[in-house]
Amino acid sequence: MSRDIFIFAGEDSGDLHGEQLIKKLKEHHPQLDIYGVGGPRMRKAGLAPLLPMEAFEVMGFIDVFRHLPRLARQFFFLRNTLLREKPKVVLLIDYPGFNLALAKSLSKRGFSGKICHYICPSVWAWNKKRIPKMEKSLDHLFTILPFEPALFDQKKLHAQFVGHPLIHRPFTPTKVTVPEGKRPIAIFPGSRSKELERNLPLQLEVAKRLLQEFPDLYFLISVAKPSFAPFIKEKIELLKLPAALEENAEGLMDIAECAIATSGTITLELALQKIPTVVTYGISPLDLFIARRLLRIRLPYYCLVNILAQERLFPELIGPHFTAETLHKELHHLLSSEEARSRCREKCHGITIMLGEKQPELEIAGTIKQFL
Repeated sequence: MSRDIFIFAGEDSGDLHGEQLIKKLKEHHPQLDIYGVGGPRMRKAGLAPLLPMEAFEVMGFIDVFRHLPRLARQFFFLRNTLLREKPKVVLLIDYPGFNLALAKSLSKRGFSGKICHYICPSVWAWNKKRIPKMEKSLDHLFTILPFEPALFDQKKLHAQFVGHPLIHRPFTPTKVTVPEGKRPIAIFPGSRSKELERNLPLQLEVAKRLLQEFPDLYFLISVAKPSFAPFIKEKIELLKLPAALEENAEGLMDIAECAIATSGTITLELALQKIPTVVTYGISPLDLFIARRLLRIRLPYYCLVNILAQERLFPELIGPHFTAETLHKELHHLLSSEEARSRCREKCHGITIMLGEKQPELEIAGTIKQFL
């Protein structure tokens, strides 16, 4: 007898999206058999784990190559398990390099269930050759950006805009208190250990320098995982920065005047909260070479907020452009100019309007139920 729903999430953002979806599916059908790969949020929501999500966390091309044998073993284990157990629905969340390869492999071998992908890879920005491949191997695509369905031939692949998961994300106020008279500046150094190592030291170095020019600054540092706290504390104490650590990223956004953020989903969250932000992304020279020369990734903007706005709404400092001097220059401008901050907040409102009011978990759950 085939199982109900297999869900795969390979990173933290996918775990968050998967959690909301599982809760919605279980709300009216608590008996549903939902299993797969997910993190702590999905497991708590009711996912029966086949493999831990943590085993799939890699960053950059070099990291992928380094862990290729392990990833290959996990890939074939999952593919063979799905072919044997024949779940009615396979839902693959984001993580396109791995997930689209898995979808293709299942489709080639005559998998009988529905193969769905949630969160379209950025085929509109680069690698448009993926489009016909996706049309061939997927049954349904759930997109979170309103212009994406038009990229696909609906006769070959049903692409459905379901809204953006950040629009209706649950909010919990922070317990952090900012000292009276201080200007709160949030720092989001990343959700992966490699991101933390490559971004935080320089972010804090610039924070220290800015403190000499703006002595009323107070830094709020987001801790994506409890295991990151010792590393962050050590860096803060070394620089003697006035700062507080907080695991509740959304809560920090509610009280921050400006932010420094490592590129990722967090930048869109900051735009939706109308927080003027400077985006950074420390990347190894070899990863940058592979991206630009071998994969030919050359975009006017890399930050999703800027891509949606079609302008440099958030200054982005990527790879060699991410230096103490460039970060200091951009932040100094934001901190010095209320006009610049106000203009940024105004334009952020346009991003919110663009993404609409749909609830992804509601839309996806409704479609999946039709497949069962």
